[in-house]
Amino acid sequence: MAITGATSTSNLALAQQAYDRLARFALRPELYFDNVADVKPTNQSMPGASVTFPIVSDLAVASAPLNETTDVTPQSISESNVTVTLAEYGSAVLTTAALRGESYVEIDPIVANVVGYNAGVSIDEVARNVLQQGTNVAYSAASGTTPTARTGVGSANALTAADIRAAKARLRSQNVPNFNGYYTAYIHPNVAYDFTSELGAAGWREPHNYSQPGEIWAGELGAFEGVRFIETPRAPVFAGAGSGGTALALSVTSGSTTATYTGATNPDIGDVVSGTSIASGTTIVAVNAATTTVTLSEAATATTSTSAGASVSTSGANVYGTLIVGRQALAKAWSMVDGNTEVPHVVPGPITDYLRRFVPWGWYWLGGYSIYRQASVQRIESGSSLTYNDPAIDQ
Repeated sequence: MAITGATSTSNLALAQQAYDRLARFALRPELYFDNVADVKPTNQSMPGASVTFPIVSDLAVASAPLNETTDVTPQSISESNVTVTLAEYGSAVLTTAALRGESYVEIDPIVANVVGYNAGVSIDEVARNVLQQGTNVAYSAASGTTPTARTGVGSANALTAADIRAAKARLRSQNVPNFNGYYTAYIHPNVAYDFTSELGAAGWREPHNYSQPGEIWAGELGAFEGVRFIETPRAPVFAGAGSGGTALALSVTSGSTTATYTGATNPDIGDVVSGTSIASGTTIVAVNAATTTVTLSEAATATTSTSAGASVSTSGANVYGTLIVGRQALAKAWSMVDGNTEVPHVVPGPITDYLRRFVPWGWYWLGGYSIYRQASVQRIESGSSLTYNDPAIDQ
């Protein structure tokens, strides 16, 4: 058929926008921390709200020779206990009949993927949060000065090979067993940047230049000084907890979320606000430097209409925790009844509406973690020369 007019095809609605019917998901970190929970119930007596793991102490070394005519003095055997308290965890989504019937991609596989990943990353975060509460903490030095607290850590306090050697020595001196010849370290990419940039024969880079150059090209940390590194953005980050923060004065009216600040330094979104009229956990959600005002996440709680005094601690440097762990660092327990297992399980929710349009799917886990041996967890807190802040994945 011949085209009879220059604009004849423009009236046809046959050419439409196309869509890829394969759904893709957010960029996701790997899940690692649950893997080191190698202490688990093996002969649990009964279900309970908590599970207690006993640790029996060794006898004192008997290296002195016995007296021929004197009997030995019996030693006492003692024990200590580690208790894992169970708690409920879970989440759910709800799909509607209209969504399932009108979507150009199949909804059920998307729901299964999202719910399953949420279960894994949520429980892995629970494990990480317990691990990072270990009491064996060291701070990276800068220019010969070692901080004594997290608030003293700045961007110059980069992780060094000497920090790793010291942590490994501490683990070995306390007889902490390793995983197939290596301890495991969780390190943030910002920390790894400085760690692998350290120069000198005693640092990470020079041995890799000569013996493992492939790891440099591939960007892999591999193993170093008896420690195998796992680089993950889910390593502990204590945002703004380091040095460099300042306090600003705020003037906020009761019942208002708008406050005026004074000071030479502008506050940042996410900074914590404190004061007698301010609810605990209040943060700054917006900043207007031109008018020196900020918007608070919660309104002032004073009952009078007079101005209430408050202050804000502006963020300091980010502090990163590098966790170096050996065996028996983490204990894990879970409920023994109602289908509960070591891992979360998917739960189809009840369909209770008259037309059965609303279909819920979720996940549930009744379990918990606890540090089993403090000696098996070493945390090195350091800064990074990389100053940008990526959106927190789960911090």
